[in-house]
Amino acid sequence: MAEEQSFLTQEKFSELQKELDYLKTIRRKEIAESLEYTRSLGDLSENAEYQEAREMQAAAEERIGKLESILKSAKIVSYKKSDTVSLGSVVVIQKEGEKETHQYQIVGSEEADMREKKISYISPLGEALMGKKKGDAFTFSTPSGKMQYSIVSVE
Repeated sequence: MAEEQSFLTQEKFSELQKELDYLKTIRRKEIAESLEYTRSLGDLSENAEYQEAREMQAAAEERIGKLESILKSAKIVSYKKSDTVSLGSVVVIQKEGEKETHQYQIVGSEEADMREKKISYISPLGEALMGKKKGDAFTFSTPSGKMQYSIVSVE
């Protein structure tokens, strides 16, 4: 399976590295201690605490693997101001026929967060915006059909 390249800011890369270090050192030790304690309680087949500790261990190891994969394939990007929409651009768009505008930042998939108005460059809206300039009109598909927007500004 080919690894997908992750585009990350230096800040997000450092944040994920810190999480990985925590999981590999502190969290693994906590889970190992929990497993040792629950194992000492006796019959493992009917020991719910032991099963729960094993599930926590599996979840932690899965997250460690995912983080290692992301960090190994990560490309650190520094956002540069441009009049063309690219990674890092802050874009203000307006739906055709409406006055209300919406502002989004285009980011890598690991940093996408709709609460912070950060959308992935590979999302339907992100893909539709990439390479466009101020004043360009574009269409993209949503579950409720095709939407027509125009770009008000690009920062």
